[in-house]
Amino acid sequence: MRLKIQIMILTTILGLTLTQKNIMAAGGGVTSSRPSSSISSDFAKGQKAVKASDFQSAVRYLTKAVKKNPNNADAQNLLGYSYRKLGKIDEAFEHYNLALKLNPKHRGANEYLGELYLETGQLAKAEERLEVLDKACIRGCEEYDELKEAIDNYKAERK
Repeated sequence: MRLKIQIMILTTILGLTLTQKNIMAAGGGVTSSRPSSSISSDFAKGQKAVKASDFQSAVRYLTKAVKKNPNNADAQNLLGYSYRKLGKIDEAFEHYNLALKLNPKHRGANEYLGELYLETGQLAKAEERLEVLDKACIRGCEEYDELKEAIDNYKAERK
């Protein structure tokens, strides 16, 4: 009986740990270890707006989130992404770079910055981001795969 209780407790702890990691991953390559309870409501609303492709609202919420916590690499990354989707290239570069200044191995920011480099015809810089992801994603990751595919497509279109 005691062994059953111990197994149930360990299973519960493992389940909670995996759930928290899945919540964190919703930030587009989130690599922070912040508990989900500390995510601001503006950041959460910004994430939801990004998922709904409502980038105007995302910018509004995420701007508030980074004003409250400018050291949130995840918010900086999603703000950069939202600006990129709105065609505001300078603002996108600014926020991706802020995210990477805070966390140089941020998978989402490295992927999205690489994609922005491709959009602006800077293949070599996109490949640099891919190299960073290769080192950051020890066992491989979705961000590496997506940027690699974007680089391969970019090269194929220019042959």
